[in-house]
Amino acid sequence: MATMGRPRTFDRDKAINEAMYLFWEKGYESTSLSLLKAGINNGISAPSFYAAFGSKEALFRECVQRYLSTYGRVTEPLWDNTLPPRSAIETTLRLSASMQCENDHPKGCMVGLGVMSATSAEHASVTEPLAKSREHTRAGITHNIRRGIDSGELCESTDVHALTTTFDAFLLGLSTLARDGIALADMNNSVTLVMSAWDLCKADQ
Repeated sequence: MATMGRPRTFDRDKAINEAMYLFWEKGYESTSLSLLKAGINNGISAPSFYAAFGSKEALFRECVQRYLSTYGRVTEPLWDNTLPPRSAIETTLRLSASMQCENDHPKGCMVGLGVMSATSAEHASVTEPLAKSREHTRAGITHNIRRGIDSGELCESTDVHALTTTFDAFLLGLSTLARDGIALADMNNSVTLVMSAWDLCKADQ
């Protein structure tokens, strides 16, 4: 009589990372349950999947939180008031560019790419945490522009909305550049150029 082998240990923490990379690479709608089951722990049965995560949507939400608490922390300088406001924005752009070009995970930013992660209206609520993260980042950019105005570094007439949109659009665009294989050195050179938008609004111009 054959002896039953020892049950394979299920590493839930590792499974969330593996699923996160799949969602990051393909988006919510394009990541099928079949892909998830095949990609988690070298294959996971349907009963085990549902027992561990409940549903694809629930797993996605866990993966988003994992991303925001790890890779997504590149935007934290926006809320570090010990940094000069211009430096807070520039540091965020450079950290994000660097993270998005790393080779040990999918290229781009899961938050930025999330705008196309679930395009169907029925799935709009699934990616709401990503939309809120983008909103939080825009608020951080605005926060620093207002700090610049309050400190006298920027002109009082600075168009806060336009300047915020400039930096936010650049940040979101990094995801496409990373996916297209644009070199980090080129992105960093572009960061230097886009920061000139801040300098054009300086009070001493």
